[in-house]
Amino acid sequence: MLVTPAGLSKVDLRPEDLVELGLDGTVRSGARRPTSELAVHLRAYQRRADVRAVVHAHPPVATAFTLVGESIDTTTLAEVRYGVGPVALVPYGTPSTDAAADVFDPFWASHDAFLMAHHGALTVGRTLTEAHQRMESLENGARITWTARALGPVRSLPADALAALDALRQASRNR
Repeated sequence: MLVTPAGLSKVDLRPEDLVELGLDGTVRSGARRPTSELAVHLRAYQRRADVRAVVHAHPPVATAFTLVGESIDTTTLAEVRYGVGPVALVPYGTPSTDAAADVFDPFWASHDAFLMAHHGALTVGRTLTEAHQRMESLENGARITWTARALGPVRSLPADALAALDALRQASRNR
């Protein structure tokens, strides 16, 4: 697998900065140290055969939700319900440790998006594009939810609309 290096701004990344690893975490090539969140990345691949890409980031509004102990409600926005699915609020685990990976274990099977308490977010996908799009949609959903709350009570989609979105999401996962 390829991972970004630790301590390097993502905007400054070049292809040669990526670190190639075996699925056991052994460095195969690359001059830099792998991401400090390597344990979480490896755990995603170990727990989910369908996961071929992991995106970890610190999107500001989605991360702010973790500071108040909230996840993103997936009953209000079709984009989030369909494209992201349920969003787990994962308990705090000290970054760069196995504890950070351990706290994900109850959530891997039923989630593709995770808010990491007091830390950031993680999304997984069958492709890097899918995992990245889920991260973008997660942050967009957080921004829209935050804005909507400033305007008044947020209303959920009707139950039949939620069921239809869930059916579409399941069908896309089976492709």
